[in-house]
Amino acid sequence: MDNFYYPHPFPLENGAVLPELNIAYTTYGKMNAEGSNVVWVCHALTANSDAADWWNGVVGGGHVIDPAKHFIVCANILGSCYGTTGPLSINPETQKPYYNSFPMVTIRDMVQAHALLRRHLGINKIYLLMGGSMGGYQAMEWCLAEPEAIDNLLLLATSATESAWGIATHTAQRLCIEADCTWQQPTAEAGAKGLKAARAIGMLTYRNYDIMVQKQSDPDSEKLDNYKAATYINYQGDKLVARFNAYSYWLLTKSMDSHHIARGRGGECPAVLNKIKQQTLIIGISSDILCPVFEQKFLAKNIPVAKYVEIGSDYGHDGFMVESAAISGHLQEWLDTLA
Repeated sequence: MDNFYYPHPFPLENGAVLPELNIAYTTYGKMNAEGSNVVWVCHALTANSDAADWWNGVVGGGHVIDPAKHFIVCANILGSCYGTTGPLSINPETQKPYYNSFPMVTIRDMVQAHALLRRHLGINKIYLLMGGSMGGYQAMEWCLAEPEAIDNLLLLATSATESAWGIATHTAQRLCIEADCTWQQPTAEAGAKGLKAARAIGMLTYRNYDIMVQKQSDPDSEKLDNYKAATYINYQGDKLVARFNAYSYWLLTKSMDSHHIARGRGGECPAVLNKIKQQTLIIGISSDILCPVFEQKFLAKNIPVAKYVEIGSDYGHDGFMVESAAISGHLQEWLDTLA
């Protein structure tokens, strides 16, 4: 992982200004002489810049996005806790961590940070910009913000706006964090129990009834407690608490709520999507209840040069990471048509 330090004020969409900016990022492979092999991966809510780790099977040696062929970049998003400026960062004006004083950020703010890094790395053209879920939010915004810098686009399990269902889910998750008696204490551990509960809610939307029953049902009909499904949910909550932070989770769910590509652009979503001129592959996951496939079909209908593919999967929203073989197959087939 590398770090780009930007020692200048960084204005945010809401009018606040960060006095400086750090961006943690990871690269794989080398940019060719023509600069024509850049693939930029935008990550989702709690991921980091190591795309070859969390998207193994799609990104990495021997995979469809291969450092032997591509110069791959993934940057940790603004507001996260994996190296890019966020609530755990030191505020240079106070010399203390921001914690709950960190300003609200939007997807567009994240994209502006990505654009700074793009220029710092000397990248003039991104051959393929790709992202699933919240990563797709960033990718669409970036195509609208810097249309000349991006050639092709891959979107998975994502949407043009955050839905009422998504906002309601995030609000319930934040209520869990806010109910933790340690929330907003000036420590990195504040809200940890609430974060565990928030993750439990999230898991119910990342998966679905069918996969939970299929994978987490108990064969023992005599049980009165300690069910397999309960153990699984507790495990997932503990795992997130061990690697993430409640301040960042609270903040980033707010940034997803404000995602709306038509905001401030003088039109409705179809007209704004029509401005995305990149050749675009859109992949939906059949069982996704967080970003249902009709949202991807809406994108495909309104982005001028778009191909829609639906992957049959029991894994719900998480299918955009789990179904790496199917994703890779469709992506390689589509990339071959661009050559």
